[in-house]
This record gives sequence, C-alpha cells and structure tokens, in this order.
Amino acid sequence: MTWPPGVAAESFPPASLASGRGKLTLALLCAVAFLAFAAVSVVNIALPSIRRDLHMPVQNLQWILSGYLLTFGGFMLLGGRSADLFGRRRVLLAGTTLFAISSFVAGLAQSSGALIGARLAQGLGGAMMLPAALSILTTTFEDGTDRRKALGAWGAVVGLASVGPLLGGLLVQGPGWRWAFFVFPPICVPVLGAIVWLIGGERHRAGLAHLDLPGAVLATAGVLLLVLGLVQAPEVGWGSTRTVGELAAAFVLLAAFVLNELRSKNPLLPLSIFRVKGLAAADITPLIGFAGFIAAFFFLTLYMQNVLGYSPIKSGLAFLPVAIGVGVVARISPRLIGRLGTRPLLLAGSLTAAGGIYWLSRIPVNGSYLTDLLPGMVIMSFGLGAQSVAATIAANAGVPADKAGLAAALLNASQQVGGALGLAIFFAIATSRTSHLLAINTAMPEALTSGFQRALLAASIFLLVAAVIATRTTNTKGEARSSDDNQNASAAGAARLRSEGKVPG
Repeated sequence: MTWPPGVAAESFPPASLASGRGKLTLALLCAVAFLAFAAVSVVNIALPSIRRDLHMPVQNLQWILSGYLLTFGGFMLLGGRSADLFGRRRVLLAGTTLFAISSFVAGLAQSSGALIGARLAQGLGGAMMLPAALSILTTTFEDGTDRRKALGAWGAVVGLASVGPLLGGLLVQGPGWRWAFFVFPPICVPVLGAIVWLIGGERHRAGLAHLDLPGAVLATAGVLLLVLGLVQAPEVGWGSTRTVGELAAAFVLLAAFVLNELRSKNPLLPLSIFRVKGLAAADITPLIGFAGFIAAFFFLTLYMQNVLGYSPIKSGLAFLPVAIGVGVVARISPRLIGRLGTRPLLLAGSLTAAGGIYWLSRIPVNGSYLTDLLPGMVIMSFGLGAQSVAATIAANAGVPADKAGLAAALLNASQQVGGALGLAIFFAIATSRTSHLLAINTAMPEALTSGFQRALLAASIFLLVAAVIATRTTNTKGEARSSDDNQNASAAGAARLRSEGKVPG
C-alpha cells in the first residue's frame, strides 16, 4: 500500500501485552504520560516555599502553575498534528528532551521570571510528548483486549498523577522545592534511551509544506489567548476590558481557524475527524470533568495547609488514598468496558465524582481528615479513575491511524483547557465569597473555608454537567477501527493507515 503524501509512514510493529517487549513499550508510554501530568500538580505544595525564597509577589505565584498549563494546552493541537506528519518518535524524543532541559533550568532559577519562563518551556515539551506517546500507543496495540488494557493503563496514569502533591510534599520537606523540578531530568534520561530502543523509527517524513502554517498560528494563538484570559480573569476581573478583550480575540482567532481548516488542502485539524461518531462528546466530557477535578485538588490543598495547618508532607500524604482509589478502579475498568462499553462508565464515573466533591464542599473550619476529607476524597477517586479510563478509550475509538496524534491532542488539550477553565472560574467564586466575608470582619479561617465550600460545590455541578454530556458519547468497547478501515489497512503496514476515500491532511 502506498502512503499518501504528507503522512509519516512509521515502523511500529503490532505489539501484544503478552510479550515482554509489549509490556515494556506500554510501561514506557505510561511513564511519559506520568511525567507530563505530574508536572502539573507536583509544584502545588511547593508554592509557599518558592514565594518565600524568590520573593515573588502573590499575583505572580499562580503563573508557576498556570504557565505550564498555558503552553501545555495551547500547543497540544500543534504537537499532535506534528507527530502525525513528521514522525511520532521524532516528536516524542524532541519533546522529552525539551521537558528535561527546561525542568533542570526551572530548578536552577534565581528569579520569578526565569522560573516562569522555564515552566512555559516545560509545558511546550509536554505538549509534544503527550499526543505523540498516546498516538504511538493507539497504533501499536490493536487487538481488542490489549487495546482496552493499554488505554486503560494510560487513563489510570492520568488519575494516578494525583500523587503529584505527595511527591511534592516529600521533596519540599526533604531536599527542598527545587527538587520538584530536578526530579524530572534523571527520569527523562532512561526514558529517552528506552524510546530509541523500543520505538521504531519513521521511514518517511513529511515536509513543512504539508503543515498548515496559517492554521497552526491561528489555533495556537487562539488557544493560548483563551487560556491566558481564563487564568488572569480572577485577578483582573471577569468584566474588565482586558479580560473581555482577550476572550473575544480568542474566539475570533478560533473562528478564523475553523474557516481556514474548511479551505485548507492540508488542514491542521481535518474536520472530517468529527465524523467519528461520539468523538466530540468524548472530548467535551473530560474537558468539563477536569475543570472540576483540578479545582478540587487545588482547593483541598489550600484548605489543608491554610486552614487546618497541615505541613507540606502531611498534605501530600492526605492525597495518597486518592491515588490508590484511582489505581483500583482503573484496574477493573477495561474489563467493565469490554462488557458494558464506555458510556455507562463515563456516566457512573462523572456522577460518582460529583457526589465525592459535593461531600468535600461541606468541609468545616475545624475539619477532621477521617470524617470530613477521606470519605469524599475516596469517592471522588473512584469517579476520577472511571472517567479517565473511559474517556481515553472513547476519544480514540474508531480514529484512523493517520489521525491518531490529532485525536490524542484533542483529548489532552480538552483536559488542560478544562483545568485552566476550572481554576479560573472556581478561584473567582472562592475569592469573591472570601473577600465579602472578610469585608464584614469574619475571621480568616471561616472566610477561607466558606470560599472553598462554594468553589467545591460549583465543581460538583460541573461533574453533573459532564455526566449529561457523557450520555451523548458512543458506547464503544474500545474497537481499534471500523470495518471499512480494516478493508483499507495494509497487512504489513506498521501504522496501518485507514483511508476514508481521500488523501487526509
């Protein structure tokens, strides 16, 4: 079979999880995902220490977290399509290298500007790593059972990255906050070696002429401006000229991007991908869901440290049951999906998480971990594990191999934009309530707790909305491709391109 121009033909042989090489490949790809996702939350508990050592203004502190989310979400679409066009292993190697170098630079930073700049570069590395790794996974494991297990493991890693606060607490209270960044390069070095050893190289590379440069500029600028506006809105005000202007400009750029894609011969985002039934809903569900999840972790960390007086390591250990709960549910989810499909699990996961976060929204000022936090966190973890696994499988089912990187980018971009959206909206809700109570001379612990309660209540409502959207997804059991795709696939083709009767972008 001949490969269409502009599409990288890749030598990823079919893999089985029964083989040692297949297991190592899956472990490698999941390790890449863990690095990218853990970098989001590992710095949360380190923020007070960073502020003190670098004498950072409070308004700049959020950029240590938001800076990573900005480029991680903003460049995800470009990273995913570049992996499809120029080679997934190449993009994975380049992204992991950039991630390692920028992590090291962040650890050495002596000023807030240097640290934020390194975090922006770290997010760009993550935006290259993540869609490349997920698309390699979906084009390598094609047997139905193996595919469900592999995608289930990936979805579990998304949830298990919640161990980031624990890792951050151990590092901050041990060698110091700089190790929240120094911890990544020593892991990236063997990961890079394993990529070269386990992942086959590409036999063909598309030229820059096949990249939709106008689309890349419009999409990246639009998403960056959208995330920037959301991140800054709680600080400058939702009704301010700056916020309204940034969000309006973002929507104009994204509308122009859609028009460009309709006219482009080699679109960055071939809109035909949305012909895959249920794909749009499968991407929107985790977008709304992660808005609630990221906010819950953020506000619970603040509550434990600023109201209950937990140390960094105690705050981190408090999240350990969440990681265990996610792991337990993720282990059984692929089997459930094989029997029931993804839709019931997406629905049950979203509703369960909504219930857990609602429980947490009732936290009192003098809360007890065992009665006020632990039950809600465990319930939330079950929902997070189920939704993460089901969304990962649903958002990749039936996608042609030549668009696997694009599908991976859409899923991960939705999660990161959702995280930024959640932080912006719920931070504004919490701040408004706390400021009002402080203005009428309410004690600080009570004012903070009340703000956190309202933000968590809103987060639980978001999970209910995610459950409603989940009902619009296709109830897939993790099929790798449609029957039409099977007829067009090359028997010896490593990536097994599926054609829709036209040359894809």
